[in-house]
Amino acid sequence: MWQAPVVASPAAPGSDDEILASIGLELGDGMIQAACAQIARRMHGSRIRVVGFVPGDDHVAIPPLIVHLGLALCDLTGGTVAVVDANVRYPGLGMLAEGQQTDSRESVFTTRWLRGSLALLSPPRVERAGEVVPQLARVLLDGADLFAHVLVDLTGFELLGEHASAAACMDAVALVGRAHHTREEELIALADLMPHGRFLGVILVG
Repeated sequence: MWQAPVVASPAAPGSDDEILASIGLELGDGMIQAACAQIARRMHGSRIRVVGFVPGDDHVAIPPLIVHLGLALCDLTGGTVAVVDANVRYPGLGMLAEGQQTDSRESVFTTRWLRGSLALLSPPRVERAGEVVPQLARVLLDGADLFAHVLVDLTGFELLGEHASAAACMDAVALVGRAHHTREEELIALADLMPHGRFLGVILVG
């Protein structure tokens, strides 16, 4: 079980950090960077390239974690990393995509680059899981040579059926809980629903 305490720091005016802060996602420093660097080394060392992240409850925010982790992987690998907002109910990074055209006629995602090597993929509007899962599979297939790692927010997918379809596209799936809030028995129950042989573990944030 990994624990990543989130510590926010002020964003520099006009920077990528400020853009993220405008939608309530502030990049941190100190402990959060050290924790994400440790997770990044474990993922990269285990050759786990594509990971989906499932919230332990309705109050867990996945985007701050995977943006931090994506930046840690960029620093570690020197390659490009994708953070995919596949949240089919309430896209967490959707405001970054407002007013933008999707990447192609066949795609439901737009791409915004952060610090030159982290690609943030988000749908500009709410989509149905039946539409997002095939598009997610296409992103992973097309990005096989482009991205060193791909991190996917699976918030909003149904635990049975939709998660299984999405997880089939990935190397592993991790649960994200809130330290001192998400109960251990809840995480154990959710872990039993994760894809057999692809469950990476639990990350605690907060």
